[in-house]
Amino acid sequence: MEKVQLIRKKMKALQTIQKSYYDKRRKNLEFQARDHVFLRVTSVTGVGRALKSKKLTPRFIGLYQISDRVGKVTYRVALPLIIADLHDVIQVSQLRKYISHPSHVIHMDNVQVRDNLTMETMSIRIKCREMKTLRGKEIALVKVVWTKDVGESTTWELESKMRESYPELFA
Repeated sequence: MEKVQLIRKKMKALQTIQKSYYDKRRKNLEFQARDHVFLRVTSVTGVGRALKSKKLTPRFIGLYQISDRVGKVTYRVALPLIIADLHDVIQVSQLRKYISHPSHVIHMDNVQVRDNLTMETMSIRIKCREMKTLRGKEIALVKVVWTKDVGESTTWELESKMRESYPELFA
């Protein structure tokens, strides 16, 4: 019995030390109703569990609104239908506060989108050419400057496909 009491005493002392380390770095997070938060992606929450590559998955998703406070450390979050199978009461450790910034506002451009959700683009010119060697084959690529309603962009395209689609650029 003496050994058991000694082990319990040492475990209690270690727990006290660990608690002091945890409390030193802990932030007390509190949210109000209608605050916006991000949700942590973990295997516990079930969000992102089906994704194959864990390296490139985001650590936090969404921008969700807090409905109300349920307990001391739990909040009810308005979740979209995509993750409706996830319980809407979430612990504060799984949330991160969203801090609004003027750069996060997206201004609408005069982009005209067709019915099939495509935009009109035109190739202006070929900027440069390059030969890539992949598995012993040489592939000719061209860097094409495109014009859109919102400005210019450049992409690398196969020279053969560009010759078929836009022969006037190679004249």
